[in-house]
Amino acid sequence: MSTIYQIKATIKGSKPPIWRRFLVSDNVSLHTLHEILQVLFQWEDYHLHRFEHNKKEYGIPDPEDIDFGIVVIDERKILLSEVLKKEGERLDYWYDFGDNWHQDVVIEKITPNHASLNHPICIAGKRAAPPEDVGGVFGYEYFLETINDPEHMEHEEKLEWIGGEFDPEAFDIDAVNEELEQIKFEAKEKVQS
Repeated sequence: MSTIYQIKATIKGSKPPIWRRFLVSDNVSLHTLHEILQVLFQWEDYHLHRFEHNKKEYGIPDPEDIDFGIVVIDERKILLSEVLKKEGERLDYWYDFGDNWHQDVVIEKITPNHASLNHPICIAGKRAAPPEDVGGVFGYEYFLETINDPEHMEHEEKLEWIGGEFDPEAFDIDAVNEELEQIKFEAKEKVQS
């Protein structure tokens, strides 16, 4: 029987902090965890990503990694419970190596799966996630400065780029959970295939 991990993922360097707290089965693959994090932060999975834990890297191996002496363990074949086993353990998640988003992913609590949870559930979060391709933490700070200053020379351009408006405090947990319902726990099939 699987257990449930309560996890908090926080974008490192974000001030004020941008974070999500969610419940997930311990038997999801790291690849499914990546998909969950993409939904939680409303990103589109346009860019490369990696997990790091105890000096090991997990992701989708690329033949060029070997040319550079990088060993990447296939995240599709590794369960979350094989990497993180107890409360307080953490994993680094890197997304978009250009913008260099870095998340601290920590297990806050482990409980039995009494409710037969069959998809991840977000239970809390703060602030909107930065948009794709905004330029990392510093680019996001600049973006917010720009859209909040009507006198800034890039104000209109940035507002048009983002679709007319952006509320950095907004977080729609219901919309996120609706999307998370589409991510069923398929880890066992992925790992065995």
